[in-house]
Amino acid sequence: MSITASIGGTQEAYYFAFGEDDVVAIFDLPDDEAAAALSIAVNAGGAAKATVTKLLTAEQVDEAFKRTVAYRPPGQ
Repeated sequence: MSITASIGGTQEAYYFAFGEDDVVAIFDLPDDEAAAALSIAVNAGGAAKATVTKLLTAEQVDEAFKRTVAYRPPGQ
């Protein structure tokens, strides 16, 4: 069983990259806690460093634009 299957997810893509990150992998995971568990497990192993970037759909961003946030920049 793969590490992603063990937490209820699948690996969708795997790319080698130039720059700060050598590899970019895209996973479809059931929830944020599964993503955190995957990151914790990889980082605890010490052989690789994992970071998580949550991706949003266009619909989720559209919904975010509709919401009102009570924010005032510092000094204003």
